[in-house]
Amino acid sequence: MKPAVKQQIVISGVGGQGVLFVTRLIAEAAIDKGLPVLTSETHGMAQRGGTVVSHLKVGDFASPLIRPRKANGLLALKAEIPDAHLLFLEPDAWAVVNSDSPRDFRNMAKLFNTDCDQLALEIGNARSANLVLLGFGVAATIGGDHVKQPMFCSIEDIRNVLLKRFSGNKKVLDAAVAAIEAGYDSFGSKRSSK
Repeated sequence: MKPAVKQQIVISGVGGQGVLFVTRLIAEAAIDKGLPVLTSETHGMAQRGGTVVSHLKVGDFASPLIRPRKANGLLALKAEIPDAHLLFLEPDAWAVVNSDSPRDFRNMAKLFNTDCDQLALEIGNARSANLVLLGFGVAATIGGDHVKQPMFCSIEDIRNVLLKRFSGNKKVLDAAVAAIEAGYDSFGSKRSSK
């Protein structure tokens, strides 16, 4: 019998970046795996530019909000955002950040960063940085050194969710899958260049 999944992830960004869409994709991946899931938008602005934070819990939880020092990971779509959310991270947590250079997050050993905005431009879809970050996050937490609790879902799980969501729109599906794969593949490129 495989062990029960119990994972808490904070997803942050600003309005218009697709924080809630990424949260829904991960939640649907959990549902597809038969796992219980809770989500909560703790801050949100309907307008572009306002801070948006989602809490996602996969496993046997009673409340959707993540308490301080309990999150296993952080997906940050904007480099400036994580500082405000570090209080949620447990000591062994990982952080995946959309940033072109590493930043000091209290010397976090499990900080992974890549320039998702640039990768999205390179694949011709500037609005897909959120999906690039998700693909990079899956690869980084599964393939990263000494990650105590990698993301519970695989790149295939996310592809399957996208396929179900966009099965009637091949153009959107192909663009979404290309973005996820660009992020996923970029982690391998970063590791091989070190």
